[in-house]
Parts: sequence; structure tokens; C-alpha cells
Amino acid sequence: MLVHGGCRCGSVSFELAWQPDPLEIPARACSCSFCRKHGGVWTSTPAGSLTVRVRNAAHLSSYEFATRTAQFRVCSHCGVVPLVTSRIQERLYAVVNVNVLEGIDSTLLRTVAATLEGESLATRLQRRQQNWIPDVVFRDGT
Repeated sequence: MLVHGGCRCGSVSFELAWQPDPLEIPARACSCSFCRKHGGVWTSTPAGSLTVRVRNAAHLSSYEFATRTAQFRVCSHCGVVPLVTSRIQERLYAVVNVNVLEGIDSTLLRTVAATLEGESLATRLQRRQQNWIPDVVFRDGT
């Protein structure tokens, strides 16, 4: 299944090749203050691939917590956070925000609360390697 999404103004968009076709889409509602305030509800498929298009690189900024292991990709033009990336052992992983998905049947979404505070750094990176999208490419969106 091909899933499209992006920020409100269109500066950052993506195409997620979801493999295999999902019977449901897991949606993890993170309880951290950043995600709560920005509507971060994340999904990923470990067998999928993600192509991110950035129409205007000047509009893409990143926010990092103290561990600096993940980059919340923020459109500085419209303020939307469409995805998060994490580079682990030279490979880029990502999750996407379900609130920016386009044309998805909402009955496919299975939202659960996610509390990750207290997770060790090693556990956090291992979880991302197992669950996040492992094939991520950024392209010029023009």
C-alpha cells in the first residue's frame, strides 16, 4: 500500500510504501510534552520504505532532545511535524505522524498510548531498529 502525507503547506511531503498491506496501522500516541503539544502520533512499518520530498530546504528544521538520537523534522513555515528520523549505525530510520496521512481509512488506525520515559539509550535504539521504517531517502521536492 502506498501512503502519502506531509505538512500543511506542502514544503515537506512523503510517500510511504507500506509492506505488506496492513490490516491495521499501529498509531503510538507519545506522552512526552513535545509530542502532546504537537499532536505526535507515530506509525511505522519495519518492512517499508519512505521517500521524503523537501520542496524548500529552508523550511525544514529539526528539533532534538538531550540524547540527540532522533530528529523531529519540523516545517518551519507551517509548524507541522510530519516525521522523526534517527541515524543508527549509518542507517536512517523514521516514523511518520498519522495526523498528516492523506486518504487513509481511519478504521485502520489502532491508537495506543506510548510512554518511553525511563527507557535506556540502548533499548531505545534497539526498539527503533526493530520497529521504525529502515529505508529512508530524502529528495529535492521541486
